[in-house]
Amino acid sequence: MGFWRRLLLFSGLSHRGGDRVPCSLRGIRALIFRRQLSGGESENLKQRRTQIMSRGLPKQKPIEGVKQVIVVASGKGGVGKSTTAVNLALALAANDSSKAIGLLDADVYGPSVPKMMNLKGNPELSQNNRMRPLLNYGIACMSMGFLVEETAPVVWRGLMVMSAIEKLLRQVDWGQLDYLVVDMPPGTGDVQLSVSQTIPISGAVIVSTPQDIALMDAQKGAEMFRKVHVPVLGLIQNMSVFQCPKCKHKTHIFGADGAKRLAQTLDLDVLGDIPLHLSIREASDTGHPVVFSQPESHEAQAYLRIAIEVVRRLPPPPE
Repeated sequence: MGFWRRLLLFSGLSHRGGDRVPCSLRGIRALIFRRQLSGGESENLKQRRTQIMSRGLPKQKPIEGVKQVIVVASGKGGVGKSTTAVNLALALAANDSSKAIGLLDADVYGPSVPKMMNLKGNPELSQNNRMRPLLNYGIACMSMGFLVEETAPVVWRGLMVMSAIEKLLRQVDWGQLDYLVVDMPPGTGDVQLSVSQTIPISGAVIVSTPQDIALMDAQKGAEMFRKVHVPVLGLIQNMSVFQCPKCKHKTHIFGADGAKRLAQTLDLDVLGDIPLHLSIREASDTGHPVVFSQPESHEAQAYLRIAIEVVRRLPPPPE
């Protein structure tokens, strides 16, 4: 069978004595008519697909007693996200003593909040069988680090991690909080998606160093929050500059103004710069965050200014 004959045959035409005779002309006309209507049908299909997908998404439910949730995220690990989250929570409390602040460590695999906030022990259970956060420096804290041994690795698959996140979100008796700061794990994976789709988030803060490699992932993190309709409040440029304690010479170890360039690309603001300073690292390692232990230092003042910018950009809390 030649090429043209096969083409005609598969098109619904046959050969009879060399003459082409339509075998399903009515079907061909119907196909053409359907194609003419495909524009309208595709719109209906899109709407239908959106409805089906929305049914599969979890319903957002506020955390009981929590007015506003601020997530601190980064695309890459090692950029100082947890240090920023801890000091941001303390700065929010320092700027307005009338506000109640909570800190949730959502990094199941590598919880840092217990050490940075100098907290140990297991949470007690309330009368309604919910975990009570541990308290230090006036901040209510909850972390997977309170539920496992300090040196024990969390070797869990995705479903178990999601179950743990659900418990940290829903089975904690936070009391009444004005702000809950969530220290997110690095990346744009299951945990970020689950948290973003499960609870209403007032705003996300992206932390990055000025280094190009870190900024690439920071951009992915910002775009992820935009896709799930979480407002991105701005970027924090961490480890922006190192100043020699002896000669006072400043060195941009990770580059200069990288976060500012990314902020312009994403049409976002830079909430502030945090220097690379020995006191921040030492204070975090000893469990005495710099905002609490050295509130008059330049480093602490940088966090306090960032907290003001974060609050200024938050939407009004729900009634």
